[in-house]
Amino acid sequence: MSRIYLDHNATTLLDPAVRDAMRGAEERAWANPSSVHGPGRAARAVLDDARYRLASAWKCRPSEVVFTGGGTEANNLAVLGTARARRDAGRHVVTSRVEHPAVLHAFAHLERHEGFSVTRVGVDAEGRVDPDEVAGALRDDTVLVSVMAANNEVGTVQPVAAIGALCRARGIVFHTDAVQSFGKMPFEAIGQFGADLVTVCAHKFHGPRGAGALYVRSPLQPQPTQIGGSQENERRAGTENIPAIVGLVEAFERFVPVPVFAEVPLRAWTERLAAAAAAIPGVHRRGAVSGRLPNTVAFTVEGADGIALMANLDLEGVCASSGSACAAGSLEPSHVLEAMGVPAAECNALVRLSPGRCNTEEEIERACAVLPVAIQRSRGRSD
Repeated sequence: MSRIYLDHNATTLLDPAVRDAMRGAEERAWANPSSVHGPGRAARAVLDDARYRLASAWKCRPSEVVFTGGGTEANNLAVLGTARARRDAGRHVVTSRVEHPAVLHAFAHLERHEGFSVTRVGVDAEGRVDPDEVAGALRDDTVLVSVMAANNEVGTVQPVAAIGALCRARGIVFHTDAVQSFGKMPFEAIGQFGADLVTVCAHKFHGPRGAGALYVRSPLQPQPTQIGGSQENERRAGTENIPAIVGLVEAFERFVPVPVFAEVPLRAWTERLAAAAAAIPGVHRRGAVSGRLPNTVAFTVEGADGIALMANLDLEGVCASSGSACAAGSLEPSHVLEAMGVPAAECNALVRLSPGRCNTEEEIERACAVLPVAIQRSRGRSD
């Protein structure tokens, strides 16, 4: 039985052309780019070229590009680094209740250990943040707001440009975790988010794992969260992983300006998956029907739990997810569903299906056919 991979929001397969670019970078740039000898300068040239290429794709300054070890590190640098850099101006920060754990845990750390006050705004039944609620949460001592561009669990797209505009009018730094947006939503320039800080992660659009980037709008200068060297213009210490960086840039250039997660056929496929699930009694679609990522559909199942659902889908050859991959194996209910007002009994019974370019029409049909079998077995019934 061949497997049907419907977990592209967790990670994507490394593209062969991206892999080739990384191998070439490893051969050309094997030395430390901070070294002054010939091989070191050659490595520095490759790193500089990657930075200029990404800045060109983003339509920003090369100095506004910070390479990181992934999305989590970029989120930590944005949240912790900015709050610490601006603490003399105020110790109030704002986020939403449906953020990725990399953001929520950073805010919790500020609250528990560094004397910050955190306001967590709610969402509606579709998981969407209301800009007016963000505006109402702002105070004279607010120094940072962070709201994701699109939710990783239910796919709801957030009105980040509107939130960014109201923050800029108040002189408040705005960060968006746009990890799930790139390669799925139209992209013109990094400025479209209206944000001072934007998080990018390569393995969500067929780049390598362990490679991320943070857009830092000049002249903002977050305090480094990783110290011990002057790399990345003293914003992120550590010898740069040049092959991974080249892979990130190659993947971005190839798969983001023209989204690799094409609206057609992905939106039609997710609607068919949603309809197949909704035909089963006790199954409820979650998240936005419109205003969502084209490749993402989520639903909850009465009388089951996430671990049983994932195991039984896997037995049927379907690779799915029960929320954030970074919380996989957790017995905690989905914080996103809780914020959306989903009944408590269903908050740990989430199924997220996220197809991508590797899928076929036949695979979607087969996934629709096995959903009832997997769900009934997860409920302890085989009828």
